[in-house]
Amino acid sequence: MYTLNVNGVTYQANVTDAETPLLWVLRDVLGLTGTKYGCGIEVCGACTVLIDGQVEHSCVFDVSSAVGKKIVTIEGLSATNSHPVQKAWIQCQVPQCGYCQSGMIMATEGARRAGHHGNEILPELKNVCVCGTYERIRRAVKTL
Repeated sequence: MYTLNVNGVTYQANVTDAETPLLWVLRDVLGLTGTKYGCGIEVCGACTVLIDGQVEHSCVFDVSSAVGKKIVTIEGLSATNSHPVQKAWIQCQVPQCGYCQSGMIMATEGARRAGHHGNEILPELKNVCVCGTYERIRRAVKTL
């Protein structure tokens, strides 16, 4: 049993393997399905969450390493899409299929929390978007 702080809520996660990726605990145990599985090898960024304010890929972050840390998923930014990054994404009509967007938004928010704004955020975004909405992503990021 692991005690996790996710989006300001304390959860008890009944997981037997300490090396279970946080991604699967978030999705399959806690039911927080906004964080997506993409590649499983820390390349695409679809699984991006913030852990203690830092961008992390939950597909390779062990659940045991998450104990005692503050985890923020896409669900934790705003239930009403009123977070500044979510508003920028809506204003610039960023998503096409949308699959990668929760990770892209979380990576953007991680850069913002690190003190980056506008064009300073762009070098921090290494996530992959198969639909190729990079120009719309750039437009949205420049508004922040």
